[in-house]
This record gives sequence, C-alpha cells and structure tokens, in this order.
Amino acid sequence: MHYVMFPTGSACPAMNGCSDMKQRNLDALDRKLLNLLQRDSRSPIASLSAATGVSRATVKARIDRLVETNIIENFTIKTGAEFRDSTVTALVQVEVQGQAADRVGNELLRLSQVRTLYSTNGRWDLIAKVEVSDLRAFDESLRCIRLINGITLTESNLLLSTRHSSS
Repeated sequence: MHYVMFPTGSACPAMNGCSDMKQRNLDALDRKLLNLLQRDSRSPIASLSAATGVSRATVKARIDRLVETNIIENFTIKTGAEFRDSTVTALVQVEVQGQAADRVGNELLRLSQVRTLYSTNGRWDLIAKVEVSDLRAFDESLRCIRLINGITLTESNLLLSTRHSSS
C-alpha cells in the first residue's frame, strides 16, 4: 500500500471535522506511523510494526482508522527525477475579490493542471501549485486561471529545481 499525507479539514474551528481537532485525537503511535509513512509510503506493515514496537494487527488497525478519519486522505505515487524534470511546475499566487475565495478555490481545483491549492495570509489569498508539460501549456493554464471570475491579480513563480525535499 502507498500512503501519502495531505492536509485535512477546514482551518475554521466552527466547521465540523476541523483539522486541528482531528490532530488532537492523534497519540504518539499515530504520529510515529504518520512520520514513517511520510518518509516512505511503501513501508510494509511488518516494517512499521518493527519500527513502532507494536503488532502488525495494531499497525493495520491504526492505518485503517487514519484513513477512515481522513487523516490519510489519498493513496498516491511520488514521481522520480526523470519525470519531474520533464514538467514545468509553478506557484501561482492569486488575489481574490471580496468574499469569493471559496468559489474561486473550487473553480481552480476543477483545472487538471492545479495539483495543490493553499490558502494563505498576507498579500495573496490563494496559491496554486500548477504542473504542466511545457511553457506553452503553462501559458494556457495561466490564461484559464486569470479568466476565473473573482480573480483580481496573479503572480507566478516557476520552480527551477528542488534543492531539498523532506518527503
């Protein structure tokens, strides 16, 4: 099984399923398993059992619970350098008009080129991580983003290389 961690829930305490509240229910074993899976999502249950000092059944039950509660949201792959080097990745900072952030965010997530969407503080309301095959495709993606009603300004940064990655 391949496990990759993604942020969960809303940051708003008024919302049911808030990620902060979910994280309060994690104990030391859950956190250890999450840490191990973030380093290598292909770790076999037996290896995780040995690393944590608990039975395989306990590890499996904990992982199942982490999936059921959306602490672990997706099963995915991490691509190798050869594939990553053949793509254009950019961070597109987005300024949103008024209270349109949720609607704009939903529209951005409908674009297949938007791999991850972050809400931020400061100058920009949202930051979209965009991955495409080449600069022409990036130009077209940026045009599509700028056409979304409610976006007032964008600024883009192409990622040239990865100097360090903890995952």
